[in-house]
Amino acid sequence: MLGGKDHRIFEFFGICPDRDLTQRGLTGPLSPMRYPIIAICLMSATVAAADCPPPPNIADELDELLEQIQAAPSEGSAQLISNKLWDLWAKAPNEQAQALLDRGMEARRSWNLLGAIETFDRLVAYCPDYAEGYNQRAFANFLGQNFEAALADLDRAIERSPKHVAAISGKALTLMGLGRNEEAQDVLRAALAMNPWLPERRYLIEIPGKEL
Repeated sequence: MLGGKDHRIFEFFGICPDRDLTQRGLTGPLSPMRYPIIAICLMSATVAAADCPPPPNIADELDELLEQIQAAPSEGSAQLISNKLWDLWAKAPNEQAQALLDRGMEARRSWNLLGAIETFDRLVAYCPDYAEGYNQRAFANFLGQNFEAALADLDRAIERSPKHVAAISGKALTLMGLGRNEEAQDVLRAALAMNPWLPERRYLIEIPGKEL
């Protein structure tokens, strides 16, 4: 039987899922006669992953929106700008990636967390440079209180998109979930420096003499 990681690769690309392997008598210990078929599956998966284009370049638009939100006069006006930020982050590299992102987010909104995570697994396997795939998988894991997995994905998202303020604020909440409160406060301050209107600001502990 294929391991979990291999199963996700095959299932994602629709080439050799377990049900097909079973039908073809390919489960159980591998024999030399099975190697060519497994090799074809792996080669096909590699080619498909290479088909994902680079994520859209949103740097200039992101900087402009962050400047606007910092100068926003009210929470209502800040929310309108925040919606535009989400439109940028949720702009996937191509239609296939967008379909996976949308499907995963819909599953998460329906509290089908396992289905959401499996879909985001496919997205990050297909587009490993796209930050939002990791951010959304982190959110699903956070809702399931799997904080360690969420934190790892948030770090991956921030590595790919250093000004992803939603991922940064999400990291602060995740650190709180892990009981790492002092570190969480530092991360939260970094997020609020980018967007002072974040709802997570209610978790900020004011320290005399310490600015955001």
